[in-house]
Amino acid sequence: MSLPPLTLYLAAPRGFCAGVDRAIKIVEMAIRKWGAPVYVRHEIVHNKYVVDGLRDQGAIFVEELDEVPGDRPVIFSAHGVPKAVPAEAARREMVFVDATCPLVSKVHIEAERHHEDGLQMVMIGHAGHPETIGTMGQLPEGEVLLVETADDVAGLDVRDPERLAYITQTTLSVDDTIGIVEALRARFPAIVGPHKEDICYATTNRQMSVKAIAGKIDALLVIGAPNSSNSKRLVEVGRSAGCAYAQLVQRATDIDWRALEGIRSVGITAGASAPEVLVNEVIDAFRARWDTTVELVETAKERVEFKVPRVLREAP
Repeated sequence: MSLPPLTLYLAAPRGFCAGVDRAIKIVEMAIRKWGAPVYVRHEIVHNKYVVDGLRDQGAIFVEELDEVPGDRPVIFSAHGVPKAVPAEAARREMVFVDATCPLVSKVHIEAERHHEDGLQMVMIGHAGHPETIGTMGQLPEGEVLLVETADDVAGLDVRDPERLAYITQTTLSVDDTIGIVEALRARFPAIVGPHKEDICYATTNRQMSVKAIAGKIDALLVIGAPNSSNSKRLVEVGRSAGCAYAQLVQRATDIDWRALEGIRSVGITAGASAPEVLVNEVIDAFRARWDTTVELVETAKERVEFKVPRVLREAP
């Protein structure tokens, strides 16, 4: 029996960003340098396939520093940690490596500089997300106020409306963030913004590539973890751009094939912490069910690369 025709539009850029690639390398190099086990505070990146693979190599993932023996190295995740965490590791004289994405560290530095200038911070982000917790934890309690939506701006109780600055989580929806920034500027005209957009290049590029394919497709599949902020934003961007069926899947086994019956075109992308092997797995699953043509839709080239910390490049 011949298979029905289907076109897969493969978004690019997609998948691993430079910060995720660096964080994974840090864990792998730490295991080679110090031997297993190496402890990692929080998932190094939000992807089960990646975390399971590192666990198989000798990484142990924990939520808090007090779960780590004092004689073993510990790595802090790509999302960043509150200042109190490395301070406690230093107090315990632990070996630790900070795998915080350099673009998240940039936001931390911004917040500290504004604080030194006497400004109170407003952070646009998602409550409870590790990056938000880490960024807010760079400053004393009360110095960073969190907003998640434009409606939240009206309820802000600030110390001095003339002495404010805002920062953002790096993995937000670009379009949603614009609306929140407009609300902040409307209520607090003197508020100071970042010198350069806080939302990272990879988040922006992946959202733009979804917009580029949204008008061509009957359905969109975003490969990523349910706790991955940037992956969930890609689903939202797809729906906002006119794709009625947009779903997040961790891998091919999660695809709801009944929901895709009768379709002629599907878009595929992957969040910044999803490896390309999972993209290929999904493509193979479609090829088993349809006469599949794959078309690449590339909207940007990414050549960003971040170095791993020097301590991992030095001989033991």
